[in-house]
Amino acid sequence: GGTRGPVRGGMRAVVRAVVRAVMLAVVLCGMRTRGTELTFELPDSHKQCFHQELQRGLKFTLDYQVISGGHYDVDCYVEDPNGRTIYKETKKQYDSFPHRTEVNGVYTFCFSNEFSTFSHKTVYFDFQVGDEPPILPDMSNRVTALTQMESACVTIHEALNTVIDSQTHYRLREAQDRSRAEDLNSRVSYWSVGETLILFVVSVGQVMLLKSFFTEKRPGSGGAGT
Repeated sequence: GGTRGPVRGGMRAVVRAVVRAVMLAVVLCGMRTRGTELTFELPDSHKQCFHQELQRGLKFTLDYQVISGGHYDVDCYVEDPNGRTIYKETKKQYDSFPHRTEVNGVYTFCFSNEFSTFSHKTVYFDFQVGDEPPILPDMSNRVTALTQMESACVTIHEALNTVIDSQTHYRLREAQDRSRAEDLNSRVSYWSVGETLILFVVSVGQVMLLKSFFTEKRPGSGGAGT
């Protein structure tokens, strides 16, 4: 009876510490910069633009990648509210553009497939706005060392961010590889059908040619008189 009290108290303390760690980890999972992820279709000879109103001094990052279509390339450019082009790349498969805004207003970023006349593209982009907040409250002003639980939560937070980025990367690679495989499969199927038709035509032609060699020629009815 004398030992049960301290044991139960220690177990409650451990449970409370675990609950705090789990709650803090859940909060840290949600502490990511606000942003938008979108996958859209970009027809040939078309351009698609997106607009976002931003305040001065905000940091934003635009990541994009072509998932399927043609040579997996696209033109991309970003304009500030004054119409000045702050980023422009042509025929890129993927890229990342970080920037800190200098003026208030609506920023425009466009994806263009106008250089292609028959290739339909599928484009993915991730638009993140703002700096990531401190992982722990008053972390930048702290003078004391982190506790073991806080250090573990920071490690978990960084690992989860890495996992999220890796999952996005592998998901895009899987979609791109699937598109390539489907495109290769359709080409092989069309080539097989074409070969079958060519073989059929050649076989019929050879049969007709051989048949003409063994066809009996009848003599003409107009013979010479005696």
